[in-house]
Amino acid sequence: MNPDKIKKLQQNAAQVRTGGKGTARRKKKVVHKTAATDDKKLQSNLKKLSVTNIPGIEEVNMIKDDGTVIHFNNPKVQASVPANTFSVTGSAENKQITEMLPGILNQLGAESLTHLKKLANNVT
Repeated sequence: MNPDKIKKLQQNAAQVRTGGKGTARRKKKVVHKTAATDDKKLQSNLKKLSVTNIPGIEEVNMIKDDGTVIHFNNPKVQASVPANTFSVTGSAENKQITEMLPGILNQLGAESLTHLKKLANNVT
């Protein structure tokens, strides 16, 4: 037999086997979808903690040390006070703090205000 043909057959056999030498061949490798299962596991664990929905929250802003903000618009907020657990779900956006400035000033603490002053000095 031709050595090139033998090498090609060995490569094809290696692609079909999911384990090592001596394992059964499979026609396709099954790839598990993790995003949906992770969400289901998270929701079941939150249900065990007996979280309750908190209505009426229009936005959630999480301010990071580097000056960026994780912004949730109309999130689903759940809480379990005895377990000290809060869950914020929804579509999140990463924004700079300067983009959020007019409406975010009342949410900033003292450490964020000093960071904001540094940003203002850098701009001017």
